[in-house]
Amino acid sequence: MSVWLPSAPCTPRTCVETTGSTTAAPLAVLRLVTVLVVLLAGIMLCPLRRRIPAGWVRRWARTIVRAAGVGLRVSGPTAPTGGVLLVANHISWLDIPLLAAVRPARMLAKAEIRGWPVAGALTASSGALFIERDRLRALPQTVARIADALREGTAVVAFPEGSTWCGKAQGRFRRAVFQAALDAGVPVQPVHLHYRIAGGAASTAPAFVGEDSLLRSVWRVVSARGLVAEVEVRDAIAPGSHPDRRALARAAQPPQPGPHQPWRSAPPTPRWPAPRSSAPRRQSRGAGLPADFHIGRI
Repeated sequence: MSVWLPSAPCTPRTCVETTGSTTAAPLAVLRLVTVLVVLLAGIMLCPLRRRIPAGWVRRWARTIVRAAGVGLRVSGPTAPTGGVLLVANHISWLDIPLLAAVRPARMLAKAEIRGWPVAGALTASSGALFIERDRLRALPQTVARIADALREGTAVVAFPEGSTWCGKAQGRFRRAVFQAALDAGVPVQPVHLHYRIAGGAASTAPAFVGEDSLLRSVWRVVSARGLVAEVEVRDAIAPGSHPDRRALARAAQPPQPGPHQPWRSAPPTPRWPAPRSSAPRRQSRGAGLPADFHIGRI
C-alpha cells in the first residue's frame, strides 16, 4: 500500500469495547443469520431491474440495521434530490446501510472489496465506483468519474477521512473528492454518524478498525445490547458557496465528538439551492488536483 494513504491510530486492542452488556448467544446468531438473508435478498434483487426505487432501497437498508438489533435515529433535513455528494465520518461497515437509509447512492469503494464474500457482490451490483487507492496517477480520472456520475443526477457517497476511526475520535476530511462536487456544480450533503448504547454513552462496538476482521465486527454488533445508530443529516452545502475544495471540505468536517456528547452541527452553511447572484464561478475540471483523494476502508 502506498505511503500517502491515510491511516487511523485506532485499533481493536486499544479502542474497541470488549466488555459491556451483550445479548444471549442464540439471539445474536439469529440476528446474524437474518442480516445475511437480507443481504442475499438484496443481491438477488439488484440484477432484476436496472434501477430499484429509492423507497425500496431505504426500506431494505433500514431492515438490515434493525435485523442486526440496532436502533436507528435519523435527524435533520431531507437530502436533496438529483446529483449530490454525500460525505460522512467513517466508523463501521454498518455506515453503508445507514447512509442508504437516508439517501440511496453509488458508493466509492476500494477495489479489494470486489473479492469480499457477500459484501463484494452486493457492492458491485449496487453500481459502486471502485477505486484503486494506491494509484496516485489515477487521481484526476477518479475525480472526473465521480463528477460525471454527479452530473447525471446520481447521488454519490464518500468517506473523506480515508480510513475508519473508532467513533470517539475522527480524521481530517481529505479535499480531492470535493473537487468532483465543484466540477459538477452539485450540493454537498454532510452526514454525521455516531453509535451509542443505552444511557447515551458513545459505543465503539461497531467499529471496524486496524487489523480487525469483518466477521468480528459484525459479531460485536449483533451481540450488543441496546446499540443505537444516530444519523444527523446537516443542511446541504450549496454549489458555489465555497471558493475551493479546501473550504468545502472544512465546511463539511464535523467537530470532534466528546465521549458522552452528541454530534454538534458545524457553523451554518448556505442552504441548497443558493441564490444565483451570490454564487461565484466554480473551478474548472481537474484544476490543480492534489494527491489527497482517499476513500474509506469500506
